[in-house]
Amino acid sequence: MAVRDPVREVRNAAVTSRAKAEDLRSVCAALGIAFDDLDLLAGALTHPSFTTPARPGPNRSRRATPYQRLEFLGDRVLGLAIADRLIHEFPNETEGELARRFAALVSTETLAKVARGLGLGAFLRLGPGEAAHDGSDNPSNLADACEALIGALYLDGGFAKADAFIIRNWTTLIAGQRTPPRDPKTALQEWTQARGQGLPVYDVVGREGPDHAPAFEVSVRVAGAPPSTATGHSKRTAERAAAQRLLDRLIAGEEPARPADG
Repeated sequence: MAVRDPVREVRNAAVTSRAKAEDLRSVCAALGIAFDDLDLLAGALTHPSFTTPARPGPNRSRRATPYQRLEFLGDRVLGLAIADRLIHEFPNETEGELARRFAALVSTETLAKVARGLGLGAFLRLGPGEAAHDGSDNPSNLADACEALIGALYLDGGFAKADAFIIRNWTTLIAGQRTPPRDPKTALQEWTQARGQGLPVYDVVGREGPDHAPAFEVSVRVAGAPPSTATGHSKRTAERAAAQRLLDRLIAGEEPARPADG
């Protein structure tokens, strides 16, 4: 039986800790950020699948991971930062116009776009299942990780630090919104009602993935045209994507609208 060497164990742990710190500092340099507490950054990059085993049963609860808690916080910090910026950038717009800008800027699609621009996916620590299914490029994972990173920045240096990161990565996106974007579901409804097609009908036709990263498949249909389907990390995201696909087809004339029977 091998004899334990406590001194060697302590030395090995110290070497491992230093190597981990160096890796995280390299991540900071690549992302253009700085952390006083590198453990916060590590938590923001560690997907729940990396440390949490599969749920043993349908009624068994699972403790939230640091990643999920940081994601929760980052979502709120991002919302405040974007709302504050919009209020100052567009002083003459109505609440409804600001809300449309806001929804687009904090959407999964936008968060994933920011994360891809940073190369954030390359630094995520994923479980074998997520890694095997290209989890580092999954829009839902990228969006969640971006929010977790914002939450970690907030805890590390307060709102000013998180806000500086958000301004740096969202300013161009805000400037690119020449007019308040229209929600695809609203736009589709207005288009179909103006042409006697009635209201669009949405149906969830599939759901896959683990609880922490579900993927919903939603179908939308209107009278006189075949349905369109899309997937998303939430029902709302999938509905918006399906609505946009159907609207694009209808506007392009691929599916000429016909009044509903009767």
